[in-house]
Amino acid sequence: MPKVSICIPTFNRIHLLPLAIESVLQQTYQDFELLVCDDGSTDGTSEMMANYTDTRVKYICHGKNIGKSNNMRSGFDAASGDYFVKFDDDDKLTPEFLAETVAILDNHPDVDFVGTDHWIIDIDNIRNVEQTKNNSRKWKRTELSEGIVHNLLETVFVHQSFQIGATLFRRKALQELDFMRANWQNCEDNDLFVRLALGNKQGYFLPKLLMEYRCHPEQQTPDRAIRYLQDKIQYLQSYNFASAKLESIRCQRLAETQLLLGIRLIEKGDTEKGRQLTIAGKSTSYLKASIALTLSLLPLGMRRQLLGFLRTHQKS
Repeated sequence: MPKVSICIPTFNRIHLLPLAIESVLQQTYQDFELLVCDDGSTDGTSEMMANYTDTRVKYICHGKNIGKSNNMRSGFDAASGDYFVKFDDDDKLTPEFLAETVAILDNHPDVDFVGTDHWIIDIDNIRNVEQTKNNSRKWKRTELSEGIVHNLLETVFVHQSFQIGATLFRRKALQELDFMRANWQNCEDNDLFVRLALGNKQGYFLPKLLMEYRCHPEQQTPDRAIRYLQDKIQYLQSYNFASAKLESIRCQRLAETQLLLGIRLIEKGDTEKGRQLTIAGKSTSYLKASIALTLSLLPLGMRRQLLGFLRTHQKS
């Protein structure tokens, strides 16, 4: 059996998936299996996958779209390695990722997962050094030293320092938590890290850039924003922390997310639900809530125009 199982969930990314696969095949550590899980792609992915003759590459093809976390779970269920990593079809591993992270788990039997830092790349595979530095600072990875993270819940919930595609797990630890929750489309990675911390699992941080995370236009669309905010509310409502500090942060983030989603729904035309969420989240910004509730009384076309203008003006 292979030491490491690598899962790449994919959906209609035939232009980027080969780059993700090649980043696995080019690892300096070669004791792995690669599970490509296709969530019902219609862009010729299945024909492309037929060209891979390496017996370590296994293709799991779903005849229809079963959803993001369900697709990931299919790869996890098929895995046989002691260690497991999942990364997205538009990202890449650096050649040393497995060698460096496997060594940590091999040498630290009490550690359940090891996370690394990562590069930011663009659609042309160019590393953005400045954006990478800013990203590491934003998620507080620059404040983590190498070794076991002792304030793990705060690190993964408040700072969200660990990125799932840049993390190698003991598969047994994930099995104990049933991996990712079924039927989730977003925030399933944040949720998994929080459950690991609440389950008293040990996390190790390795401050090396061993993965490449791609930023590109496909990631930002209005419909995706609404679905993300809906799932983030579901994620934030899943917990009730014993720590007063963390519980306060959770409630604050929940209210902020409710307000943002409420404004989006008002703009889209789902007026009543949008008003309810805007009122629920108004404590985070009475001004934004008041403007959105006032604009919700206007005809749909006018409110969309004004809310779009306000959003653009706020960013500039």
